[in-house]
Amino acid sequence: MEDSHRAARTRADWPLFGRDEELSYLTHALSGNSGLVIFGEAGVGKSRLAEECLAEAEKAGFRVARAVASTAARTVPLGAIAHLLPDGVDLSDPVKGFTVVADALRGDAPGRRYAIFVDDIHLLDATSAMLLRQLMDAGVITLVATIRTGEPPTEAVQALTSGETVRHVELRAFGLDQTGELLQQVLGGPVGQGTVRDLHQVSGGNVLFLRELVRGALEHEALTSDGEVWEADPFAGWGTVRLAELIRTKVESVVGGGRDALELLACCGALPLAALETAAPLEVLADLERKGLIQFDTDRRRTRVSLAHPLYEEVLRSRVPALTYRTTQLEQADRIEAFGARRRGDALHIATWRLDASGEADPALLLRAAYLAHYAHDHPRTLAFLNALPTDHHDTVTRLMQGEAYFHTGRLDLADEVLAQAAESAREEKALAAVTVTRTTNLLVGNAPMDQVLKVNEAAREGTSSRVVRDVLLVNEGFIKLANGRPVEGLELLDLLEADIAEAPDRRMWLCAAAVRTVALALVGRLREASEWAAHAHDAHVRTDEEARPAHPAVQQGTSALALAETGQLADAVALCESVSTELSRHSPILRVFPALLNARTHWVAGRPATSRRMYAELAALVRREDHVKALRISLSGLAACAAVLGDLDAARSALDELKDLPEAPPGYFSVGEEQLGEAWLFAAGGHESRARAVLRDAAEAARATGHITSEGLLLTDVARLGGARDVAGRLAEIAALCDGELAGVRARFAAALAAQDTERLMASADELEALGAYLPAAEAVAAAAGLWRRRGEGRKATAGAVRSEAMAAELCQGAETPLLRTVRATAPLTDREREISVLAAAGETSKEIAAALTLSVRTVDNHLHKVYAKLGIATRRELAAHLGQSRPPGASGA
Repeated sequence: MEDSHRAARTRADWPLFGRDEELSYLTHALSGNSGLVIFGEAGVGKSRLAEECLAEAEKAGFRVARAVASTAARTVPLGAIAHLLPDGVDLSDPVKGFTVVADALRGDAPGRRYAIFVDDIHLLDATSAMLLRQLMDAGVITLVATIRTGEPPTEAVQALTSGETVRHVELRAFGLDQTGELLQQVLGGPVGQGTVRDLHQVSGGNVLFLRELVRGALEHEALTSDGEVWEADPFAGWGTVRLAELIRTKVESVVGGGRDALELLACCGALPLAALETAAPLEVLADLERKGLIQFDTDRRRTRVSLAHPLYEEVLRSRVPALTYRTTQLEQADRIEAFGARRRGDALHIATWRLDASGEADPALLLRAAYLAHYAHDHPRTLAFLNALPTDHHDTVTRLMQGEAYFHTGRLDLADEVLAQAAESAREEKALAAVTVTRTTNLLVGNAPMDQVLKVNEAAREGTSSRVVRDVLLVNEGFIKLANGRPVEGLELLDLLEADIAEAPDRRMWLCAAAVRTVALALVGRLREASEWAAHAHDAHVRTDEEARPAHPAVQQGTSALALAETGQLADAVALCESVSTELSRHSPILRVFPALLNARTHWVAGRPATSRRMYAELAALVRREDHVKALRISLSGLAACAAVLGDLDAARSALDELKDLPEAPPGYFSVGEEQLGEAWLFAAGGHESRARAVLRDAAEAARATGHITSEGLLLTDVARLGGARDVAGRLAEIAALCDGELAGVRARFAAALAAQDTERLMASADELEALGAYLPAAEAVAAAAGLWRRRGEGRKATAGAVRSEAMAAELCQGAETPLLRTVRATAPLTDREREISVLAAAGETSKEIAAALTLSVRTVDNHLHKVYAKLGIATRRELAAHLGQSRPPGASGA
């Protein structure tokens, strides 16, 4: 990890990235055109692209030169290009002077044009511009130039950029995907999606800003890698000195009313246009927009103005004296109050400014602002307002809001402390129930034992006389049991939930229970009902007033992704998980955990282990920070399984070592059996398929014992893939009958085809799996069929099957390597036992070790190996390893 950190930190120049199309266009336009002009905002990479174009021009036979226009050189005629001109040239006679310059540039190679790169031609003096244009028109030079978007079009610029032989290219800031790809290339490894979003948002997709942000984050050790994925701390001013100077130069060139407007926005954030017009007239604001310093947007019928980049706010605010900063905020608060503070968000702004400026505000204002922030799921601001509220103004409701905000921001101990106080102060049974639901959820995430959580819930239930409230807490007991890996017991209670939110005594708690009921339905195989219920719950959530919403409506969609995946709609499940994760990342790290887990798990089911590995790694990094042991255990197991399938056994062992060191914790929603995936696939990657199958069978039995039908199906399918199809095909058929989703049926037919060694059914299963997007099992089905054809001497079919399987694995399965895929490499018909022993021998294990692992005699192992050698025409284990495409550990015997 340290080596990659150091390499990324010392990387001096970033690659030209994402500009291949523009570079190709410019390169082809060099011949036959007199000028190539690159437009774009500062920092988008204009100069870098121009340099690359100049390098291509030199390769194409052009002579090249460079010039940089500047404000200082602009005051001197020909100041920017003086070094390109012959000594003593006199341009007082334009015709004679031009001839001298043209002849000098042609030199002794009149057939070779000059390609001259001039950076920032909007700063070029008029004399230089005139001369360059003459040289362009005469065919002496091809101008490669950059110009900053938003600069006023002077006559000099117009002269150089107009005409049919001048080509224009406009560079725009990078989008989110491009930012992510660039970061991965620069850092040399996967980058967390949240980190990509944060860096993209702060940089605005500006490559120069992004580069300096990354450098600053590396220097401050705020951007680090755990060996799997790069993650950054929340942005806290870790840009470089150079970045600050770049921005300062840009903003400090603005003076007068424009500077006043920028400082006002830096102190107060986005403001209505009317508030800015007192600082600067509209034409000044329009000029700031052209320069890319501010932006306008519409909030309902009101136009709002904000700084174009968060970085501008940081630099500008650092230049504002403390007293001016405080006075500006208080003036804005007074201004809005003078107009009556009638708009919904006015209380938020006023309370924020007054707290920031003076550290205090009117309690009534703070309370009103806290409610607004709470309804908007803005948990940090909710805490800021409530923590500033005097103690004697707190009651059960404010403590409940405070506890929820602490929960959503990951401070679980503080959340429990505040929620316990709220429970003690509750005078109404309905309020006590609301506090109990939130408190038990917080305890569950905080790894409390189920008995302790049930005790809190039962104490509240026994303390109420209302049947309605008791029923609400009974449903909450169902959630507690579900979250502790007991979906059947949990669903029995969650099924008591009213069919419609209109019938519920408390809409907020109905929405909480509705989301987890979707999960329970999916886990026990009631998939169609789960999908329908999730859609119903989401619709109810959207239609509910925000005051009664416990969280963002996206939580209802997040839980439905499990049902989508298990019904075989894998692509839809992935898209939904990504959408929900993005939405919830703005509101609550805790609520992101489940859709992030579902996303990683769905990619595993689809057979994309590299993507799944990155997502499990991101999830592990997230839940380590939140101390969410349940989610960390299953994410480490998933990470180990993916790494093993990709052949990275050291990474798989490392993840499993961390998993073993974790404290025991309830399994969470999924079966504890899924925590065994990593161990099983590590055994399989090492050739110990028998041990892998044993681990998976025990895991599947654990899932069956708790009613996790869908988890059991996943685990038993892996048993079939690792050579145990005959043992599990019958149970998979039973699961298919219990589940109403397509995936269970396809898995059952795949296992049955493997068990029957039926090539026709295997190919049919491959087609079904591929149609669902389960690409790795599909490739394995084809590989199994190819192996059977080869054993039967049907060479043509075997070859065709091998080609198809290998193509699917290479194109769709991201480098996955499994025992079934290895069958297509064999050129002679090995039995399953011979193949298993061969893999272990090729990995460097002795006959004695193999015999112990497979419960055979050493003599039996050696006999099988002699048969393998004869079939393959080889004589040593080293040759066997080469034949199977396996690397042997150092020091392994070649005999």
